[in-house]
Amino acid sequence: MTGPGGPGGPGEGGRPVALVTGAARGIGRAAALALAGAGYDVAINYSVSEDAAGQVADEARKLGAEEITLRADVADEAAVTAMVTAAADRFGRLDALVNNAGMTIDVPPSDLDELDLADWDRVFAVNVRGMFCVTRACVPLLRAAPSAAIVNTASIAGLRPGPQPFPYAASKAAVANLTRTLAGALGPAIRVNAVAPGWMEGDWMRARLGDDYQRLMERRARMTPLGRCVTAEDVAATIVSLVVSNPFVTGEVVVVDGGYSATT
Repeated sequence: MTGPGGPGGPGEGGRPVALVTGAARGIGRAAALALAGAGYDVAINYSVSEDAAGQVADEARKLGAEEITLRADVADEAAVTAMVTAAADRFGRLDALVNNAGMTIDVPPSDLDELDLADWDRVFAVNVRGMFCVTRACVPLLRAAPSAAIVNTASIAGLRPGPQPFPYAASKAAVANLTRTLAGALGPAIRVNAVAPGWMEGDWMRARLGDDYQRLMERRARMTPLGRCVTAEDVAATIVSLVVSNPFVTGEVVVVDGGYSATT
């Protein structure tokens, strides 16, 4: 699905362009729409949720953005190359990349024997290799931008011990490390930062917590200085800030959890 204007038209010499991976739902959806509202045309990546991605595209157009939806498994290098080529053909430029695509599994860290190493490998393929593949493919376009930024979605689970499954937590720790390493490698042309959300309202945590979702989220909110749990829109606001502002900030992992991890 694309907006009017034809290949190479809207972004070239005009509005800046952002590619958001995993943009059909959650943080990716909120980030794509927040960037559209901030004046960016958006390339909306998804893996399986075609209808949801189309809805994001519709909403982005209502905000004045040109858009394109691009299906690609970020762990598949050939698919990533084709995705970035399609975005370049559509817009002719790329100013921002949000590496948000990610996955987890439902095996608790207390159950080591239940953890299938094939699941471990798949989580790392999407969360870590996928982030690197997309970044590497986008670097030539980003280097040509007047002010380029990358924002990766890490997690508080990658910064401190918690109840998240081992491969997810370890993969997000890798994202935090890669963010800092890439910042050194790609500066000064490209700034690279990450966001690390805490417990976030919505489907992701609902799937993790099951029937205890409401009770545990309310308990976390009571323990949080800002009095509630983070939302996808909160994280998106920080992503946009790192993209459009903070010109001398790179290599940082910004925790977005209302102060919970800083005070407990």
